[in-house]
Amino acid sequence: MEKSLSFLEKMKQEFSCEKKDIRTYSPLTLAFVGDCVFDLIIRTIIVERANRSPHDLHKMKSAIVKAKTQADLGEAIQEFLTEEEQAVYKRGRNAKSASTAKNASVGDYRKATALEALVGYLFLQNQEDRILFLVKSGLEKMNITI
Repeated sequence: MEKSLSFLEKMKQEFSCEKKDIRTYSPLTLAFVGDCVFDLIIRTIIVERANRSPHDLHKMKSAIVKAKTQADLGEAIQEFLTEEEQAVYKRGRNAKSASTAKNASVGDYRKATALEALVGYLFLQNQEDRILFLVKSGLEKMNITI
């Protein structure tokens, strides 16, 4: 029986992406990908639970996909992280970015970047189930229902 390819594997195959060691990627590169993946997870949950106007959907999404909430989520999942995941998270938190969020402290912005770097790392490792577990666990610990 043939194993079905994940979305990531199909995407890499379709666009002839070279195999790379993602451990060499900068944490800001990982965060670049992780930001989109996290956003997609939250948007998908919101749309599946609430068929509303795009404006309302955006407001609901923006309440979660913002630096403060992502920083708190990153803190909430610390107990679930493996050593490898903690190392990626720390690299993301310590990355020096040229910009910061308009409505967040530098500390929250760095923690949000750390979470995004971790999500990006796991996504590029094809560990979607792990991302979903961590996001769900963090939201539950923070008592956030979507």
